[in-house]
Amino acid sequence: MKGISSISIRLAVVACATILAFSISAAAQPQIDVAFGVSTVTAPSASEADSNHTPQSLTGGAYPSFSADVLFFKNIGIQGEFAWKASRGDWQGVQPYRPMFYDFNTIFVPKIASRTYLEMMAGIGSEATRFYQPFQICDFNTCKNFVTINHFMGHFGVGLKAYPFKNFFVRPEAHLYLVNDNQEFSSGRAVRYGVSIGYTFGGR
Repeated sequence: MKGISSISIRLAVVACATILAFSISAAAQPQIDVAFGVSTVTAPSASEADSNHTPQSLTGGAYPSFSADVLFFKNIGIQGEFAWKASRGDWQGVQPYRPMFYDFNTIFVPKIASRTYLEMMAGIGSEATRFYQPFQICDFNTCKNFVTINHFMGHFGVGLKAYPFKNFFVRPEAHLYLVNDNQEFSSGRAVRYGVSIGYTFGGR
């Protein structure tokens, strides 16, 4: 729970800073969306790993997520999101681990029907995987029981945002991650899909 709490605090700071920065630079009456979701991940199986990857699939588990976007030029804007595996997995059956994904994107949100919008996004980010250990690692500032391995990644996403009640929306969504040098897992490709609920501030 300590790890999840620190993740949530860090995400809140990043989300608030992102919204503030783009709100200041945006045109009058920007639209701001914030959302919370739950999803899962599918990826190539362990048996599909080649010589450059470990036979450990990213498939499975529940992934809570937070996202926020600012539309500052008609239906074009900036979006950011963060998703993490809610429970620890067992890497190679011996070491607890938790993968996390965060990305920053350009987003395009055309209206396709009454109170219904298509979201398309593309950007970059990182897969950050925490590997937990049964002892503390200390430096000059803190002590922690994990090490984190980061890999640069590309991200593509799509969602269908519908407004059933005023400014509240429901959004089925899917995200493709292309992770560079993802040797800890069976492939550099993973797909996260699920549903988010959120709220829109400003005009639509």
